[in-house]
Amino acid sequence: MAAAPEPGPRRRQRRRTAVLIGAAAVLGLVAGGCAGYLVQVHRAPTKLPPLSQPALAQARGEGPEPLSAARDRRVKTDGDLRKLLLEKPRGARDATYLMGRDGWLDLAAYAGFYDKPGEMFGEIVGDQFRRAATTGWLVGRTHEVEIRLVQFRQEESLAAAENVDSTQYWLGDEEGIDSWAIPGTGNGRVYVRTRPDTKPGYVPLYTAEAHAWRGDIALEMWITDTKPIPKAKIMDLAERQLERL
Repeated sequence: MAAAPEPGPRRRQRRRTAVLIGAAAVLGLVAGGCAGYLVQVHRAPTKLPPLSQPALAQARGEGPEPLSAARDRRVKTDGDLRKLLLEKPRGARDATYLMGRDGWLDLAAYAGFYDKPGEMFGEIVGDQFRRAATTGWLVGRTHEVEIRLVQFRQEESLAAAENVDSTQYWLGDEEGIDSWAIPGTGNGRVYVRTRPDTKPGYVPLYTAEAHAWRGDIALEMWITDTKPIPKAKIMDLAERQLERL
């Protein structure tokens, strides 16, 4: 006795059902159209409204006042980006290895922070890098801070947000690191490493960092020290820097 054939896949069966429903819908439309036509033929014609319409009264008074420079964020971020960076605390000294020139980082210098600068150069060009401003300082002998504001043109994509998301993705996959959201940002986070970075010939270093974006600007911030860095320290700096944006 021959075995009964196995049923076909459900996907094909559903597709056939959809075709039958579509055919029934077409027949229904044809029948409904004929019935509607017969009803309309026996009705008296409806008088059409006149083509001319009364003119609408124009609103009087002046339009809204333009935003002041203090309230217009675009005016602020299109100006000197270095002025939006946090100021160096009183008593602090310039950072030891702060890259850039006169507070600016060009494209090549910014790409140089990555493990493979040559590859990243092309990607950053594709992200429509516009400019980057940087500052940093040293408190005492070991507590060092570095801050960067990286601005993108964003004519084709939300590059600031995408760059921050990418950094946060890799940091979220790293062991020995705690993170917290920066209140009021919806996207920013601070990260504190619970174990020091140890290399032969160097003192152990703890690090903390913050990454967030606002409009077309990505915030990148680091703190390094020979002792553990409190969450409150990196959080305070990140919040104060974002307030300036």
